[in-house]
Parts: sequence; C-alpha cells; structure tokens
Amino acid sequence: MPRDVSVIGAYATEFRKWPDRSFKDLTREACLGAVADAELADGLAVDSVWFANAGMSAWGQTSIRGQVCLAPLVKDGTLSPNAGVMNVENACASGSAAAHGAWKDILSGQSDLSIAIGVEKLHLPGVPREKILDGFAAGIDNFEPASWHDAYCRLAETRGACFEPGSGRSLFVDAAAERATWHMARYGTTTRQIALACAKSHWYGARNPKAQYQFEIAVDLVLSDRIVSGPLTRPMCAGPGDGAAAVLMCSGEMLRALPTATRRRAVALTASVLSSGQRRTIGEPGATAAAAARAYRMAGVDPRRVDVAEVHDCTSFAEIEQIEALGFCGAGEGGPFVEAGETGPGGRIPVNTSGGLVSKSHPVGATGLSMMFELVTQLRGEAGERQVPGAWTALHHNTGGLIGLDDAVCSVMILGRQAG
Repeated sequence: MPRDVSVIGAYATEFRKWPDRSFKDLTREACLGAVADAELADGLAVDSVWFANAGMSAWGQTSIRGQVCLAPLVKDGTLSPNAGVMNVENACASGSAAAHGAWKDILSGQSDLSIAIGVEKLHLPGVPREKILDGFAAGIDNFEPASWHDAYCRLAETRGACFEPGSGRSLFVDAAAERATWHMARYGTTTRQIALACAKSHWYGARNPKAQYQFEIAVDLVLSDRIVSGPLTRPMCAGPGDGAAAVLMCSGEMLRALPTATRRRAVALTASVLSSGQRRTIGEPGATAAAAARAYRMAGVDPRRVDVAEVHDCTSFAEIEQIEALGFCGAGEGGPFVEAGETGPGGRIPVNTSGGLVSKSHPVGATGLSMMFELVTQLRGEAGERQVPGAWTALHHNTGGLIGLDDAVCSVMILGRQAG
C-alpha cells in the first residue's frame, strides 16, 4: 500500500542580490528554517537530503555541492552525518526534482523524514551579466544546437521572419518571445493580456516579503518599458536572484507520532510527476500537458478542483501558455482568461500568488522549492494579504531547459490540506 507523504516544514529566504552571503550561509538559513517550521528541535532524524543547484560550477564547486554546503550543519549537530546526500541538477526544475526525490524516498520506505534543499547565487561580484547568461545555455542541446535552432527558425518563417537570438539576454527569453508571437497570430492573444499577467503577479509580489521586486506596476508601464525580445518587455521577464528554499517531508507513520501543532499544519503531497520534453511541433501537447494529466490522475482531482497554483512564469507569456497546458482553460483561451481576472485575486484560479518568477525572481536551484513554500503557506491559511480564501487544493508547476519547442523537464505536484 502506498505511504502517505506530508510536508511538515517549508521555508524560503528572501530572494535578492546577496553579495555578502555564501552558498553555505543561504543553505543554513533554508535548512534551519524548514526544521523550525516543523517545530523540530533539530534535523538529526532526517534520513536523506536532496540538494538542488544549477550554477555552483561558476564558483568553482561541482560534484559534491550538497555535502560541501551542508558540512557546517553536520559539524554543529543540526544534521546527522549519516544522512545520505543526493545532488540534483535539472535546469530550472532542479529544486522540484529534489523534492520529487525526497517524496520517492518516503514512498519507498527508504526514509521517514527527508529534506529537499535548493540554493543559487546568480550575482557574482565583478562578473559581467553576459557570462551569467551564458551559463543558462547549459539548459539546451549543446551537442546538436541545430536541433533547437532550426525548430525556432522554422517557426519564425511561418510569419516571414528570422529567429535571431540576441546578445545580452537569455536565449530562453528569445524562445519564449517566438512562441508568444506564434500564439498571438494563431489565437489573437494580445501584448496587453501578457502585460495583465505581469501586473497581476507584481500585485502579489508587492505583498510577499520574500520577493525581490516588492512593488506594483501598472499595465501601461509594463507595456511602455524597454523591449527585451518583442513582444516581451523587461517587467515580463524573470530576473536572476540569489536565495535558498527547503521543504521537509515525512511519512504518515512519523506524522502520527509528531506533536499536535505540527500535525495541524502538515500539508499532504498527493502527487508528484516529472515529465521530459519531446521534439514536438508548435501547438502539440508537450511536457506540461503530460505531467499534469498524470498528476491529476494520481491525486484523483481535475483542474476545476485546484484552488491556487504556482506556474513557471520565466516570462509572463509562459503563464498564459502553461495555464492552457495545465487545463485551467482551453487552448488559445489563456489570454482572455487572464484578462477576465480569473488568475488574480477573487478569480477562478489565482496563479502565482508569490509574485511568480517575474516579481519574486529566479534563483534557479531554489525556484521550485520556493514555489512549494508558497503553496504550503496558502494551504495553511498563512499568506496574509495575498491569501486565497478557503484554499484546499494547490498545484505546483516548474519547468527547466528546452528540447526543441518543448520544455526539457516539467514538474507538476498536487498538494492539499490534511483532512481533519
């Protein structure tokens, strides 16, 4: 019989530029925060650690990233020296992949208490922004670059244009802009609808003390800002950030032995699915649709029962694109759905109540776990001014990398309040 898995502790640092804080400092804050959130005295009972990071190699550390960053916590007796550490790198979905591993550890009976930790520092003092952007190119096929470049060239040719990735910006923004342009031509999606998704996310981000950009921005200002890759303007694109996040999970057996206060705040993780991308044609269902379908079946819910969602908005167009793939609305209906206010306060399915990546920022290895932190906060009813009333079921969606026109990896999770 499958075991129950519950999130009993979740934490995220503030996302921002942290020039004076190390990977070890950020890891410590996230780990201790998740343990304290579960009201545990320490993490000595943790059986396994899944450690997510995507860019530490730029700082000279590879291979044993987690063991290095966690060594001070082992030394001071916060974590057991016998807990196994698994290092995870899976592009922008690294943190979610780590959570998936921790979940499977508990399902299999290997662990009763497992923690997933993600950390990233994307602001390197004295290092040009271009070098940081070059590091993101690890999320594409560098052995056969024509495999993705030709796909986007053919897509651009359908409108009589050329696909020309620009310097000084992420290739992934150019790719998203190309898909956005196709979506606009195919379905009538407007730049203003993309701007509305952006402004909505910033409304939430202004109310999230963890977000890097804690301010509202009017739709007209989103539209008039500098174009990064048409039709996407600067506020529509997620910025790099530094930060860490952690999620502590336990088995149902262990949960029943924990104090009442911890049990009362526990959140059930009822489904976790990873799906890989494919070399699909534009408009064909991809990794998100496949992962979502499996997650809905696993959790026994459908999109209409989801009360709140965190969706991977590397650009604000991606939110429109992905809410269609997740089944919150039909193909081509994402723009009008956003324009009608259905993804904002009081809407049918509030999306990115954390502020999303465009407001919270995107410290790659920590992103997926920070999304889980937001949803756990919502399901506990602890989100303050951005709280979704009566939130009972939540969906987590996180993607990473590109395989042609598809995301290379997609994570979809379903979380829910504990009954009783």
